Amino acid sequence: MSYSSKLSMVLLLSLSITCVMAMAASAGNFYQDFDFTFGDGRAKILNGGQLLTLNLDQASGSGFKSKNDYLFGRIDMQIKLVAGNSAGTVTAYYLSSEGPTHDEIDFEFLGNVSGDPYTLHTNVFSQGKGNREQQFHLWFDPTKAFHTYSIVWNMQRIIFLVDNIPIRVFNNLESVGVPFPKNQPMRIYSSLWNADDWATRGGLVKTDWTKAPFTASYRNFKANALGDSAWQTQGLDAAGRNRLRWVQQKFMVYNYCNDLKRFPQGLPAECRRSRF
Repeated sequence: MSYSSKLSMVLLLSLSITCVMAMAASAGNFYQDFDFTFGDGRAKILNGGQLLTLNLDQASGSGFKSKNDYLFGRIDMQIKLVAGNSAGTVTAYYLSSEGPTHDEIDFEFLGNVSGDPYTLHTNVFSQGKGNREQQFHLWFDPTKAFHTYSIVWNMQRIIFLVDNIPIRVFNNLESVGVPFPKNQPMRIYSSLWNADDWATRGGLVKTDWTKAPFTASYRNFKANALGDSAWQTQGLDAAGRNRLRWVQQKFMVYNYCNDLKRFPQGLPAECRRSRF
């Protein structure tokens, strides 16, 4: 066998191994992909690594983080939120780097009194600065079944999606002086914790510990699925822009870009540019 033929076989074998590893990663086994961060046994991996649950009681919440970090990508996670009276609880699911000038991309689900909607709180931090909150009520009950919450992060923009419907876009506007997270790799984090000093109606409704333990469930984690590189340049087409408008017109309950009292000296620069 010629040298070039041997080299081709080695490269093919290497590629095959890489593909197998990537497919294993994309399958989303919680044993392989995540570590617990706190909770003293309140976080559990079940069903051979296909299901993860976080629990909160009066003594402690629980949480996990990814073994790997990511510099750009598409992250998908299916989550079923705390059912019933979840007032005072927060289920956080986010990307974050470390340190005082960290970057962060947030989903936070603020609990509710039974019958009231969850509030989905989103935020973007760049170089340690956040204050870019948008909040939504969902168009479904997120406690009845699993729904997919996704973050697309590339050089051009960050897109928040719920069941593949865009709810928010944060564009790279470094050209007008807006910092954009692009240099710090981030890990995936999630936690279930008590925040009844602010989470529900500004802290007016406290956690009812007779309902504990509270449980959030996770499945079908995917990161940069094999063969799918569309996230690298993903934006919104006309249908995506229409879906985004629908969500923001019907379900947005707070937008920092409309909070003139909060920014008496003028809205942040990104608020004066196209949201798409």
